[in-house]
Amino acid sequence: MQVLRGKPVAEQTYVELRQRCAQFVEEYGYAPSLAVVLVGSDPASQSYVASKQKACEDLGFSHVDHYYDEDVAQDDLIACITALNEDPSVHGILVQLPLPPHIDESSIIETISVEKDVDGFHPQSVGNLLIGRPCFVSCTPLGILRLLDYYHIDVSGKHVVIVGRSNIVGKPMASLLIQKGRDATVTLCHSKTSDLASITGQADILIAAIGRANFITASMVRQGCVVIDVGINRVDDASRVRGYRLVGDVDYESVAPKSSAITPVPGGVGVMTIAMLMYNTMRAAEHLAAKGQR
Repeated sequence: MQVLRGKPVAEQTYVELRQRCAQFVEEYGYAPSLAVVLVGSDPASQSYVASKQKACEDLGFSHVDHYYDEDVAQDDLIACITALNEDPSVHGILVQLPLPPHIDESSIIETISVEKDVDGFHPQSVGNLLIGRPCFVSCTPLGILRLLDYYHIDVSGKHVVIVGRSNIVGKPMASLLIQKGRDATVTLCHSKTSDLASITGQADILIAAIGRANFITASMVRQGCVVIDVGINRVDDASRVRGYRLVGDVDYESVAPKSSAITPVPGGVGVMTIAMLMYNTMRAAEHLAAKGQR
């Protein structure tokens, strides 16, 4: 059984990005720049934003951060994003999700310029992905692809079962895998799928992204399956200083012995998400600079 760790894949990506960033700065005289918009004080969101800031600084990117209170007006957020769209010194825009209930996430996402949509959430980006046109791809699915490539796991002709149909992971993951050149056969499952275990048990590659701790058990996985665990869930654990531990959507202890390869949690897919955000930001900067938009 092979453990598919994300760290060496992310590090390889960062080596490439440092080289590209240095060349970019030498050619254009300024660094790629990522703008992050954070609303409220959710600890998990703050931690993610801090990780993105650290990655920018490590790679030589610039970053601009906009913080708003929980009760910020939607019009104020839209005004901020509009200004970032028009700012030639900003190449990528990320609005940290989730947003407070009074904010319409769709309106916020649709305000972001497609050319700066480094999260790949804009409807135009999603549509281009579906029909196979160049676009920014949602960072977690893109990270999973790079992980599979790094470990030489071929998806061509394989039955890939995805559990979870979110706009962030499940749907874009399915769209990526069915493209010519990837050529997987994809089944997309969700909370209403009947007899889920009979479907997951057919998978050559199983991608769990349902957001429920230890949901996928050994009885749901066939011998030799490749298992990609996207979930990051907190479960109470009195033995830990923090009072909790992180687990995935897969019951690792029971599933790993049946798997030919499996991602750990933490240390698997999660580190790839930030690496791919940096990758998308680099691409955005190169694209805009080539158009002379700075």
